Amino acid sequence: MTAAPAFEGPPGWCVGQAFGVWQIAATQPEREAVLAADGLIWTFGFLAARANRLSHLLRTMGVEVGDAVAVLLHNEPDALAMALATSQIGAYLVPMNWHLTAHELAFLIGNSRAKVLLAGQESAEAAQVAADAAGLPDSQRLVAGGRVRPRYVDLDGAAASQPDTLPNDRCAGGLMFYSSGTTGRPKGVRKALFPGSPEAMQAKALPLYAGMFGLRPVTPDSVDTHLIVTPMYHAAPCTRALQMLHLGHRIVLMDKWQPEQMLAAIERLRVGSVQMVPIMFHRLLKLPDEVRARYRLDSLHTVIHAAAPCPVEAKRRMIDWWGPILHEYYAATEGGGTVVDSVQWLRRPGTVGRPYSFSTVRILDDQGVVLPAGEVGLVYMRDGFEFEYFDDPAKTAAAKRDGFFTAGDHGYFDVEGHLFLCDRRTDMILSGGVNIYPAEIESVLMAHPYVADAAAFGLADEEWGQRVQAVVQPQPGAPQADALFESLRAWCAEHLAGFKRPRDFALAKLPRNDAGKIGRGALRERFLAGTLEPTDGP
Repeated sequence: MTAAPAFEGPPGWCVGQAFGVWQIAATQPEREAVLAADGLIWTFGFLAARANRLSHLLRTMGVEVGDAVAVLLHNEPDALAMALATSQIGAYLVPMNWHLTAHELAFLIGNSRAKVLLAGQESAEAAQVAADAAGLPDSQRLVAGGRVRPRYVDLDGAAASQPDTLPNDRCAGGLMFYSSGTTGRPKGVRKALFPGSPEAMQAKALPLYAGMFGLRPVTPDSVDTHLIVTPMYHAAPCTRALQMLHLGHRIVLMDKWQPEQMLAAIERLRVGSVQMVPIMFHRLLKLPDEVRARYRLDSLHTVIHAAAPCPVEAKRRMIDWWGPILHEYYAATEGGGTVVDSVQWLRRPGTVGRPYSFSTVRILDDQGVVLPAGEVGLVYMRDGFEFEYFDDPAKTAAAKRDGFFTAGDHGYFDVEGHLFLCDRRTDMILSGGVNIYPAEIESVLMAHPYVADAAAFGLADEEWGQRVQAVVQPQPGAPQADALFESLRAWCAEHLAGFKRPRDFALAKLPRNDAGKIGRGALRERFLAGTLEPTDGP
């Protein structure tokens, strides 16, 4: 049994007397910690021992405080074990998107100055090309999955040779996520390391971040399950999974999200909490009524969502279906933010909430003047945790003003301090001198029964400056294009003012990323170039 670090957890945040993964592992080593997509179960005892072995291994490979470890894994247990390993030796974990090309991965490895790379079997070939391009030696490349590969060190074999004891001089590490790079090269968001142990860091973080959603530790004789449905190379699912582990919750990993499979997993595994993105709500709501009614979901107590705008009607229907258990927040990888629960949201549909208890949010005009309630401007935030875009002081300075940063979103406060988001300046459509917000149009289109997904953007127009173009991905069984477009025009005429209605419609598969986001600028370029993927029907 792994020894427990000496630390007294804050009252109300312990599993019995145990605080955090390593103390839970010492007191309840057989408690289930992780259930993988392939059915593999890791206990807290095994997970803590694995993390300790990886910590020792990383140190033998030269990883020191402040160094980066790049990880290219699907949603699998070793992604969590490596995150825990770096979190106790003062290193930065750099999760990488497995959809990226070798060229893009090489940039992340090089830009982060990763000392070690860990790749999964599915991504090992691309990772090898990327590591070569970044100049990372073969001796600094680990491969997971139990299959030995040339030019890699086998993770299982190397870890087995290390002790499972706690490493000496434990100090908190960090997570370094890269932006999506829709406006140029991805930016590495790097925050200063916490000056203390990983337990001390969690003692500060858990009451703030888990507490605002009402999440609490399990009791020693109970089980609560958190379901991971989006890739852990994104900040939200990765950080939430680690938080829930420190609270003693079981983590269930889905490697590929499917709406009915998720419902089945919630019923079968008695899932209590899950973090989602709004497009998932839309696709769940498109399931036939008999399918949605088939599954028992009464174990769910907390559903968290963020990352993209949520159409008002979709969220209202989800609350009607699942109950007032939805929690929405607005933030960025750099920090946050605002939060709203279902009861508050129903009083002010469309809001993304009020500032966290530890954050400040303000709306500024182009000259940096704070705007009053009701006026739209750029949203700036500060939560007390400073960051930099790694190795790019110019971009860091450009994103900040007087200690606040912006993610580029526009919004406004109502008179009671609730934030409402509009769209990014680059996404707004200016037609006849009037600002049109694509998210509003998309929300209306996605409420149409034949629409699986939708996006709107502006195209040049000689008379009006810009006109609204909509791209729609139809539901299976939708009518043929002409009939569908006629139905959509009638729908928009009922729900949108005339100047907001799309002038034209097109059919295509919409390229959302795993965070549920669409880059409208890139979508517009592909539309104009005629390179959007066609739909299978109608």
